[in-house]
Amino acid sequence: MGKELLTAAAGETLLLLGNEAIVRGTLEGGVRFVTCYPGTPSSEVPDAFFRLSQGAPYYFEYSVNEKVALEVAGGATLAGLPCLVTMKHVGVNVAADPLMTLAYVSSPGGLVLLSADDPGCHSSQNEQDNRIYARLGGLPCFEPATAQECKDMARDALTLSRELETPVMLRTTTRINHVRGPVVAGELPRDVAQKPFAKNPAKYVPLPASARPMHERLLGVLETAREKAEASPYNTERGQGEIGFVCSGVARKYLSDVLAEDGLEGTVRVLELGMTYPLPENRIAAFLGKCRTVVIVEELEPVLENEIRALAQKRGIGVAIVGKGEHLPRRGEYATTNVRAAVNAVLGRETPAADTLTVPGDLPRRPPNLCAGCPHRAAYYAVREVFGDDAVYSSDIGCYTLGFLPPFRAADFLLCMGSSISAGAGFARASGKPVVAFIGDSTFFHSGITGLIDAVAYNHDILVVILDNRTTAMTGHQPNPGVDTTIFGENPNPVDLLALIRACGIEPVKVNPLNHKATVAALQAFAAQKGPRVLVAEYPCPIHARRVGQAKKTPPARVVGDPGTCLAVRDNLACPAFAMEAGVFTINEEQCDGCMYCVQLSAAIKPGKKEAR
Repeated sequence: MGKELLTAAAGETLLLLGNEAIVRGTLEGGVRFVTCYPGTPSSEVPDAFFRLSQGAPYYFEYSVNEKVALEVAGGATLAGLPCLVTMKHVGVNVAADPLMTLAYVSSPGGLVLLSADDPGCHSSQNEQDNRIYARLGGLPCFEPATAQECKDMARDALTLSRELETPVMLRTTTRINHVRGPVVAGELPRDVAQKPFAKNPAKYVPLPASARPMHERLLGVLETAREKAEASPYNTERGQGEIGFVCSGVARKYLSDVLAEDGLEGTVRVLELGMTYPLPENRIAAFLGKCRTVVIVEELEPVLENEIRALAQKRGIGVAIVGKGEHLPRRGEYATTNVRAAVNAVLGRETPAADTLTVPGDLPRRPPNLCAGCPHRAAYYAVREVFGDDAVYSSDIGCYTLGFLPPFRAADFLLCMGSSISAGAGFARASGKPVVAFIGDSTFFHSGITGLIDAVAYNHDILVVILDNRTTAMTGHQPNPGVDTTIFGENPNPVDLLALIRACGIEPVKVNPLNHKATVAALQAFAAQKGPRVLVAEYPCPIHARRVGQAKKTPPARVVGDPGTCLAVRDNLACPAFAMEAGVFTINEEQCDGCMYCVQLSAAIKPGKKEAR
């Protein structure tokens, strides 16, 4: 989707991803300032804003990390502009420090925080439920369940934030971010008045004496927001009977599908919650009073369930409340399968055996893999050649996390973005074992710098390998502060990575990881040293290089000698271009990127003559 997000007239129907609908919704809400750190499943939101930013009525930036993104937008909302900040769920952990205080300080211009949660861990290291952050920080929270609601709630969340001068959370999940559906466009505002900023330290500087009344103000804001939730059109009730269901997020649609498919629509009561915090207590209490049993249907944590149990007890409502543990799991994504089982269990109906497709047992396994020509593969190969199993490998967040797979097995532990250096340093200090920490260039800028400073300050014995592929590859090749050319154009002020490392107190060594001999020599020199050391393995991601017109046209590699002598290279490099045809090792010319790394490892492999595509 392109300019239509900016140009579609009111009433026009667009077929949009949930993420694209969020873009349109905030535009309808008058957004004028957008910051982000890309992270699946949220990445399409900032990418769309960037594509549209030429001549658009808003400022946009890919911030260095989520904390910075929220702080930059926090300043902009204090200056009176409507703001959107986007990140995935674990990104909110990084931004949590300013988030907790921003709710105290207020957001006069309006600020919406998009938290894209990931039940099922499709692209994440955990399944955290960020509705808890809404309660912890005192943020009104919206949970869309369709592409249309993504658009409408994004608009209304920004409007509410601007009205109440408090940040608002838009909590999505992977299925909602990536759902595609029809969206009816609304009006785009012509002008958005920038609220003037009047200096008032007692209002905006949270020293203890002023923070206490700020907290009191926030509690009052939440009560006003609760009144809004009571009347919200996103909180709806339907059906009849003594059995009720309260549901939120995408689970609303799973329940609707089950009721419709099984002919149960209208025979049970359903309360769908789209504005889930503050809790519309009166509306929920009235619903509970009509029911004998109520099932709470929500993914991940029993957030609504616990609050509704407490509400029933406080108001003396005699209703059985069931959910997690009894009929529904506390982990993973929901689907019509487990929601149907819960419905049938409560209604005393049998659940028919699911008609599932039988998967043949002889299908080849296809685990995730580094791309052909990926410089990370070469770096891992060289590190394993020098250190083998003697070292402990501290890993980080990025494409290179795939280094945990055979044959490299170069990821022994991982915590979060930027943790490889800090956690690796701690492990080295505690164990006395050699540690190699891997981190990408974007992740180093995001949160690895402080770990390196700590390693220098306390002389931790750790080798840091910065895998610099000149982009933020994992989330779609977004720019980072260290690159000069991106798919979006030139970066006029790239940060000098080597100079930054020197400023931290270390003289780095830079190599081209596709130069096997030079990389191994550098690693061997480092292996004989102690203390903090940094190797920068710099070579562009081949996919990114093609996208920005910087890829070198090289022929694919080919086997010219005895294929049997190549099997060790096959097993230890595991390039996806390697193939076995009729039991004979060969190289697929269509898959080969022409990096020529394997040529350096086997005399039986030589450059070919045909240009790689």
